[in-house]
Amino acid sequence: MSAAHRYQDLIVTDFHIHFRLEQEGAPRPEAETAAQAAAEARARQERGGDYRDEWRMAWDFPEPDGGGGRTWEEEADLWIEHMDRHGIDRINFVTGGGNDALARVVKRHPGRFSGFAHHDPFAPGAAEELERAVTELGLRGLKLIAPRLTKRIDDPAAHPVWEVAARLGIPVLIHFGMLGAGGGIADNGRCNPADLEPVATRFPSVNFVVPHFGIQFVKELLFLCWACPNVHVDTSGSNQWVRWMPYPLTLEDLLHKFMETIGPRRILFGSDSSWFPRGFVLRYLQDQNRALRLMGVHHDELQAIFGGNARRLIGLPE
Repeated sequence: MSAAHRYQDLIVTDFHIHFRLEQEGAPRPEAETAAQAAAEARARQERGGDYRDEWRMAWDFPEPDGGGGRTWEEEADLWIEHMDRHGIDRINFVTGGGNDALARVVKRHPGRFSGFAHHDPFAPGAAEELERAVTELGLRGLKLIAPRLTKRIDDPAAHPVWEVAARLGIPVLIHFGMLGAGGGIADNGRCNPADLEPVATRFPSVNFVVPHFGIQFVKELLFLCWACPNVHVDTSGSNQWVRWMPYPLTLEDLLHKFMETIGPRRILFGSDSSWFPRGFVLRYLQDQNRALRLMGVHHDELQAIFGGNARRLIGLPE
């Protein structure tokens, strides 16, 4: 591992990044047609355009360039440029236009990229597809978005998928809570991380990761982590959802409470970076680094949060 790829005194692995879904030649996930995707995008834009613009300007982010006419190869190389610019050693793409498409992206820069399968766990042959994605394509985990699934995460129909994950020793990242900008999903009955408890209990060897601190279900995620030592949390995104909580809550509060409850070995840094020209969101890394250092977190614990834990879960040397 090159010593040049450092942020301050840390070797950073970003556990949670998205590769642009519209890249050239990328198949869309099964059960999602181009027409459906376009209709949903238009609806989201109409419902949440004001919120999205407000958020972007508040964080001083540029408008997305929609790919800027880049091929997926050029997009992958642009990620490497951003990583080198900010001292990021490795990034993990949790989605990227389908398993085959993302596997091609990872293979372009295998020493710096890794990726997760991201198909429907309730689709026919889902367990076999996960096996293929890991053993043949080289992907290192599974990413799911619970609010977008057709069934709750604890439905027994997904047990074959969890069995494959357990046998292969791969992590499973599951988004719970609100989804999207204004006009998105608030709670459709599949958003609560508490639903994961029977699954995590039945499959104790599977490392489950809940991103964004569980969003509005902070209490439920803390209790889930207390009950299930195989449940982890990732810190990704702006976490602006704290604005709508019925009590004061800050990034510092979240980090302190999860450090107190589960310690540094079950917290993973993620940025939720996804589009250009914004690229890698250094600001999120800076904010979390500052908060943890001012809490007095020791260097070895910082290294675990900002890279070691991610590498351990995806099967790389820490």
